[in-house]
Amino acid sequence: MTTRHSLFTSIFHPARKTDWLFYGVALLCLLPFISSPIALVLGFSLATLGLVPTQFNLAALTKKLLSYSIIGLGFGIHLDQAISASKEGFGLIVASIFCTLILGFVLTRLLKIEQKTGHLIASGTAICGGSAIAAVAPAINARDDQTSIALGTVFVLNAIALFVFPIIGHFFEMSQHAFGTWAAIAIHDTSSVVGAAGAYGDEALKTATTLKLARALWIIPIAFLSAVLFKGDNKKISVPFFILFYCVAILIAHFLPDLQLFYDMVFAASKRLLVVCLFLIGSGITIQKMRAAGFQPLLLGVMLWFSIGGGSLAYILWQS
Repeated sequence: MTTRHSLFTSIFHPARKTDWLFYGVALLCLLPFISSPIALVLGFSLATLGLVPTQFNLAALTKKLLSYSIIGLGFGIHLDQAISASKEGFGLIVASIFCTLILGFVLTRLLKIEQKTGHLIASGTAICGGSAIAAVAPAINARDDQTSIALGTVFVLNAIALFVFPIIGHFFEMSQHAFGTWAAIAIHDTSSVVGAAGAYGDEALKTATTLKLARALWIIPIAFLSAVLFKGDNKKISVPFFILFYCVAILIAHFLPDLQLFYDMVFAASKRLLVVCLFLIGSGITIQKMRAAGFQPLLLGVMLWFSIGGGSLAYILWQS
């Protein structure tokens, strides 16, 4: 009797009700009327109210789901389109990465920010947000507080980008391709790039995803270079294998075209899963994390973001 009572109370304990609310909202994000920005706000709202379950690793779950969803998007990308977009955007990707890293080095000294913290923020801005920070941090032996500050800075700016970029794109009447290119260059995390581009249109989504993952490949050489400059450990560099599987998905769709109906279903499901990922990312953003970022690191992040965002926007509009 006691065992049954314990089991009953563990399942229906009042604290568990908040967990079911969290899971219910997460499932709600699979429905088409929940957009990426709304999902992010829902997650942030639950986190602020303390309604996020603590019994599992939210960051690890988000990382896995994001990888699966990006791989799924590969089935909706045409090989010719991927090659063309990569060729067109290669120069812009390389220029933006190294200009951001150099500017980050200069501004870090001017703002008197810890060198490793500044480098992590610059790396996250230059390549792909949290993923780049997570790869570079162990390579340069960054402290946990330095990594947390960089991640907090990037997460805040990612949340803003998700709302602001589509508005700017419509204001300048950017084409789907132009907006996808801009989003891939100027937004930090892959999740926010895909979220903003998906809100703009399917063509923008495909262009942005392809270019963003081409940009993400620079994690590896930049992490190695960082390890050398900071005399860190290049054996601790993590490789984003999901990019390889994304390319495999594109090749499968190209060489087995008879399964197009299935590919379309996977692509649509992956887009909805990305919205859930943004909900989970929002669930990991709290007021405490935003405060922990501090003013100067956030200022550095904003200055770098404005530089890469404004510069790439001006170039893309000029090219159009």
